[in-house]
Amino acid sequence: MLQKAIKLLNDYFGYSSFRNGQEDIIENILNFNDTLAIMPTGGGKSICYQVPALLMDGITIVISPLISLMKDQVDALTSIGIPSTYINSSLTTNELNERISEVKEGAYKILYIAPERLDSNSFRSLLLSINVSMVAVDEAHCISQWGHDFRPSYRSIKNMINEFTAKPKIIALTATATKEVTADICHLLDISETNTFVTGFARENLTFNVIKGENKRDYITKYIKANRGQAGIIYAATRKEVDELYEFLKKNGTKTGKYHAGLTEHERAVQQEQFLFDQVDVMVATNAFGMGINKSNVRYVIHHNLPKNIEAYYQEAGRAGRDGEKSECTILFAGQDIQLQKFLIEQSTLSNEKKKHEYQKLQQMADLCHTEKCIQTYIIEYFGEDAPNTDCGKCMNCMDTRSKIDVTNEALMVFSCVKRMDERFGKTLVAQVLKGSKNKRITQFGFGKLSTYGLMKQKTEKQIVDFIDFLIAEGYLSLTNAQYPVLELSNKAKQVIVEKQQVFKKEQMAIQAIETNDELFDKLKQVRRNLASQLAVPPYIIFSDSSLKDMSSKCPTTSEEFLQVKGVAKTKLERYGEDFIAAICEYLKVGKKDHDIQTATVRKQPAESNNTSSHLTSYQLYQKGSSIKMISEIRGLSEITVQNHIIRAASEGNPIDWSQIISEDEEALIVEKVYELGTEMLKSLKDALPEEINYFQIKAVICKLTLESVNQ
Repeated sequence: MLQKAIKLLNDYFGYSSFRNGQEDIIENILNFNDTLAIMPTGGGKSICYQVPALLMDGITIVISPLISLMKDQVDALTSIGIPSTYINSSLTTNELNERISEVKEGAYKILYIAPERLDSNSFRSLLLSINVSMVAVDEAHCISQWGHDFRPSYRSIKNMINEFTAKPKIIALTATATKEVTADICHLLDISETNTFVTGFARENLTFNVIKGENKRDYITKYIKANRGQAGIIYAATRKEVDELYEFLKKNGTKTGKYHAGLTEHERAVQQEQFLFDQVDVMVATNAFGMGINKSNVRYVIHHNLPKNIEAYYQEAGRAGRDGEKSECTILFAGQDIQLQKFLIEQSTLSNEKKKHEYQKLQQMADLCHTEKCIQTYIIEYFGEDAPNTDCGKCMNCMDTRSKIDVTNEALMVFSCVKRMDERFGKTLVAQVLKGSKNKRITQFGFGKLSTYGLMKQKTEKQIVDFIDFLIAEGYLSLTNAQYPVLELSNKAKQVIVEKQQVFKKEQMAIQAIETNDELFDKLKQVRRNLASQLAVPPYIIFSDSSLKDMSSKCPTTSEEFLQVKGVAKTKLERYGEDFIAAICEYLKVGKKDHDIQTATVRKQPAESNNTSSHLTSYQLYQKGSSIKMISEIRGLSEITVQNHIIRAASEGNPIDWSQIISEDEEALIVEKVYELGTEMLKSLKDALPEEINYFQIKAVICKLTLESVNQ
């Protein structure tokens, strides 16, 4: 059975072997054992139920917490030929009824649903009437009240499963579970601890950094500039901070989106789609964004504020580098962030016991920011896993070779000022006194008479505030837990004052690009972007960044070589191979070996002259009266590739009867929208036009307009 699983993995997903832990988990479920899989984000959890689903007779039900995850997964599975669908609140009544009928007819191997769907008696009756082989519980930590994202509806899963006469197998999956949460999942789903698999929490492709005492906006501006064109997520704690940071980045010319619960459902959907389709580089969001987002090419995640606990942090940070490529996760730490999280906990409706639990987790998150040990090791130990023999060697603590500057005198100036102001004021007013400001409040309180007034006048007020943030982060100063927090001296500061201990601050962090430039990789990304626009799917559904990098390294010019690229199986070769191979051949300045491409396809093709370019062969068949579908079947190419061939041939000056593709009325509509929206994003044009107008017709009009402008 395991050999069949490996063959399916290769046939559908394009991988010759399973990743670490996947094989043991799949073998366990195929041996009819209920299973709990704890794997890091990007570790390939989905494969652990998708491959077994193909080997089982009936349907697999996947219980997933967010609609966005369902759509991403279904798009990805459909693109490789695995029949799957989802049922959720985004469907119209007609769509819902149609899908339910198709499920009853056995049209799908995998069905995604939200846990709330189980509250419907009629839907549970539907599940009981069909052959359900397996139930996959994704984000299984949601079932535990001690998890960081408890969902009460998850408690209905066990009751639903117990209603089956022939009980389906269960596989529960999560990326973040402490020992406490793991025990809760096993108890609530009746999974034996002997059938629990922990593949390791380490994310070897991620670099973890904690930046203290630096101006957050300055750091983010420099970071985005150093990594221009890379996809990133910036998490902020409140809607207000998201809105302000979004406006700041937009004014700086960064292609930015925003996402929080204050936006309408439509606004959130638009913002999310723009990020998934690479139309914006940076998404600024609260933690409402990201859970279940399957975008694989996120190169960095920055936390503008301290996360509420390590589980939430690791899940959010884990959205970087899902494709296995090198990525970075950075926390911009400031002492007042702890007070903000304490305020949010206090204002919540949690029980006193749960609040106490959350305060403890918050302190552990703060400890992570202060630790001098390997950050990856600290996280691994938090989740109860034994520390690795060696540190990660990549995080800020492992790699930090910055020299330390003695700032004891400056620190003493701040401590003295705080003390002389009776530890009753916030950092802004303290900074203004040290700067020697003459504003109304300083005059009102008589602070101009203090011996510390103007002690740091050579610095800007902003620099002084940044230095105070550093002292807070290092534990020399603390902030009171109040709406308007005030500065207080800690015992650590008193040791500097009394015991003459020194204070050192590391030099400003130098920011480097995550990856170097690769010209072919950039060309392949453009091919992917064009195809994604035509197909109205996110670019990573076509190929992940990891596949494109392997492609740019191997430079395949034949179908056989293309199949050796990581993540390429027969389905993706047939659908997309032509376009990518053509781009590679153009880059290498070599001719495409059309006969190799043909023999690799599953359909029989007529012999073609090596002297005829592939796109002209399609064009000639079209001119002889063959339909797009017929050419697609004859040549073993996707219909989109054939359409692109015809457009390319026309753009080269070959005659074509445009009326066969588009009517005068349809052309007029498209021309109007082209002048209004431009031609850069085909999807925007498609969305603005009547549904019956397709991408082929849009490209035909654009081609015709281009030819007419050249001939004028």
